[in-house]
Amino acid sequence: MTKLNAVTALAGYKLYLEYDDGVKGEADLSHLAGKGVFAAWNDLAVFQAVTVGAHGEIRWTEDLEFCADAMYLEITGKCAEDLFPNLKAPAHA
Repeated sequence: MTKLNAVTALAGYKLYLEYDDGVKGEADLSHLAGKGVFAAWNDLAVFQAVTVGAHGEIRWTEDLEFCADAMYLEITGKCAEDLFPNLKAPAHA
């Protein structure tokens, strides 16, 4: 299981992420900006206030968090089964 070490807000509603296994990259969240709970990002200061939360989540406010594992998958191009092998369907004999 990877752990998010650092997150930085970039222009255009992008995040730069660094994980403990050496993976680094950018994730584009612009498709979420202004929608639903992400309307909070209409105040750019809210988006820029991103941090790594106490449980390793990507966090903006008490009510606005994002899964660090989902962003790991996004920047590596991996699927959930790659990170969590127990999700793989058992092989049929």
